[in-house]
Amino acid sequence: MGGGNSGSDACLAYDTSGKKTVSLSPSESFVMKNPNHATQTRGTMMNFSDGGFMGYYIGQSSYEILSITANRMVVRAVMGGNASLAWYHIFTTTKPTQNPTTPDKDYTNLVWSDEFNTDGAPDASKWVYDLGRGDNGWGNNEKQNYTNSSTNVIVQGGNLKITAKKEASGGADYSSARLKSEGKYKFTYGKVEVRAKLPIGGGTWPAIWMLGANYATNAWPACGELDIMEHVGNSQNVIHGTLHYPGHSGGTANTGSKTIANVSTEFHIYKTIWSPEAVKIYVDDELIHSVPNDASLPFNKDFFLILNVAMGGNFGGNIDAAFTQSSMEIDYVRVYQ
Repeated sequence: MGGGNSGSDACLAYDTSGKKTVSLSPSESFVMKNPNHATQTRGTMMNFSDGGFMGYYIGQSSYEILSITANRMVVRAVMGGNASLAWYHIFTTTKPTQNPTTPDKDYTNLVWSDEFNTDGAPDASKWVYDLGRGDNGWGNNEKQNYTNSSTNVIVQGGNLKITAKKEASGGADYSSARLKSEGKYKFTYGKVEVRAKLPIGGGTWPAIWMLGANYATNAWPACGELDIMEHVGNSQNVIHGTLHYPGHSGGTANTGSKTIANVSTEFHIYKTIWSPEAVKIYVDDELIHSVPNDASLPFNKDFFLILNVAMGGNFGGNIDAAFTQSSMEIDYVRVYQ
């Protein structure tokens, strides 16, 4: 213990060179061992031999230890010998939070979902398809052709399965599928949860994401893009959460990533909580990325959902020559507001 000397209240430099001699003895009062138990035990009195003190000076150099753990100690001291003036101090190894932050905003009212409980084609009242190879491989030099074939997209056994396959398809060497809620469902702000198991293999690039609904008149990246989950088979188990908008798109997007175990062998919940204050992206409640939201960003208007598995391209990288097929399986998609 150390400190300094001042005639009035002051913030003094902490001096670690000083030493205090402290003796311990039974206290003269009683301390409750457990507030839920009637048994009382005698506390321990801590006495500073040179008149030293802890915390605020109250003319007292003896402190009764009321409770103590490895990280926290509570003491009581009587001010200036006046039994009617007792001070209580808490000492902790953890710096106290003077201005606690507001808890994360959450949304709990389920407003839209697909549980994928009916076998067959995806529910046409909720989903439509992007078909074909897209312009310049959907802008990313991707190598797949998107179809609505049941070999690429089907609801089966309680899950939606989007399967990328090595096969000639529409002039491409790979086939896959891309579902979207465009024209069926769009929304502003909320929580999105998607429970999914991801494909495996070099070159696979599954994504769970959202696009600004006005993209046709407000071209990307001005429309905004919110990637809840991206994974590339060439970096197995690394999950990316990313926002694209003017000044931060493509290779300069606002992104974060974390390694999550067993993404291709187990289901995980990929989630975003999107509010006027922030866009936060999670895996199984573990925060992957967080971006403050404000009126200058495009994340304050309607977006729609997209689910797809791409192959290769700028992000997917080289495709393993041994790749034959792999699926992204989705248990549910839920939107809360």
